Amino acid sequence: MAVAETVQAPRGRRPLSSARLKRYLAGYLFISPGILGFVIFTAYPMLFSAVVSFTKYNLLSPPSFIGAANYDRMINDKLFYTALYNTAYYTFIGVPLQIALALLLALALNQKLRGINIFRTLFYLPTVTPAVASVILFMYMYNPDYGFFNYVINLFNGPRIDWLGDPSWVKPAFIIMSFWGVGGQMVIFLAGLQSVPLTLQEAASIDGAGVIRRFWHVTVPMITPVIFFNLVLGIIGSFQVFTVAFIATGGGPINSTLFYVLWLYQHAFEFLRMGYASTLGWVLLAIVMFFTAINFLVGRSWVYYEGATN
Repeated sequence: MAVAETVQAPRGRRPLSSARLKRYLAGYLFISPGILGFVIFTAYPMLFSAVVSFTKYNLLSPPSFIGAANYDRMINDKLFYTALYNTAYYTFIGVPLQIALALLLALALNQKLRGINIFRTLFYLPTVTPAVASVILFMYMYNPDYGFFNYVINLFNGPRIDWLGDPSWVKPAFIIMSFWGVGGQMVIFLAGLQSVPLTLQEAASIDGAGVIRRFWHVTVPMITPVIFFNLVLGIIGSFQVFTVAFIATGGGPINSTLFYVLWLYQHAFEFLRMGYASTLGWVLLAIVMFFTAINFLVGRSWVYYEGATN
C-alpha cells in the first residue's frame, strides 16, 4: 500500500521558495548588464548590418532593398581583390614571423638572471603603448631622409629606401612595424615555457639530448597549445589591420596598403555606402571563421594537450 501511494504521488517540480527566488533574481540582476550589452552593442548591430547588406543605404535617406546587388558588386570590384591580397600578404607572412620572434624573446627572457623582470617589462611595454603613437614613431623612423632605418642602411653603404612610398617595400615595412607589439604573445609564450615540467627536461638531458633536441622534442610539443592560441588570435587580428594603414599611408602608395578593413571603412564613412560596407563586413566574418575552422581542424594533428584523451 505504501508502494502504491509512493508511485501515485505527484511528480511536479518543487515550488520555488522565496529565498531561492531571491537568489535567482539576484543572479539575473548581476548578469543583466552583460546580457544587455551583448544584445544592444553586438547582436542588434550584427542583425541590422545583415539586413543593410541587402540594401542601398547612405545614412541620409532610408535604406532601399536591392537584393544581392551589393554581393554582385563585390565580386566584380577589383579593389576588393586588391584589399584581400594585401591583407592575406600581411597575415600569412607577418603572423608566422611574429610568432617566431615572440617565442625567441620568451626563450631569452625565461632565464633565471638577476633583473630579468625589468627586461620582461621593457619588452612588454610597447604592447600597451597607444597604437597612434607607435605608428607616428615608426613614420619618423621610416623617413627616407633622416629615418633610423635608412641611417643604419647607410652605415653599410646600402641604398636609400623609401619605406612608406615604395609599393614594393611598404608591406614589409608594415610587417616590421608589427614586431613592435609582439610583447603580448611573448608573455603568453613565457607562461607556457614556465609550465613545461623540469622533470621532462632532466630526463631528456640524462638520455643525452642536447639543448636543441630538448627544445624540439620536449619544449615545443609541450607548448603547442600556446603556439596554437597565438596563431589563431594572430590570424584573426591581422585580418583586421587598420590603424597603421589609416594613419601612415591611407591605403597608398598605389593601393599597396589598402587593407580589407580600411577598404570597408572608406566605403562606410567616406563614401557613405553602408550597404556595401555591411556586405564587406559579413564576407570578412566568413573569411575569419573559415580560417579559424581550418586552424582547429588541422590543430588536432599537432597540438598536444596533456591529459587529453581521444
